Amino acid sequence: MKYESTISVKGDSELISKVFASEDREIKGTASYKVKKSRDGVTFAVEAEDSIGLRTALNSITKVLTVIEKVKQIK
Repeated sequence: MKYESTISVKGDSELISKVFASEDREIKGTASYKVKKSRDGVTFAVEAEDSIGLRTALNSITKVLTVIEKVKQIK
């Protein structure tokens, strides 16, 4: 089966885009994602070959978003 998922993040689109610019968007050959910046946020479009690839991609994205949140709290 093939899987697709979309994550929308409202907030600091400039910062999120910059952070994800250096991230690897291909995950172990089973999943990939695209980042699209808009005025009010960022959208991640995830495609995966299997459920494990989907979970891995989503975990990768949310871990980086968690780091961004924690760094913003420190300021």
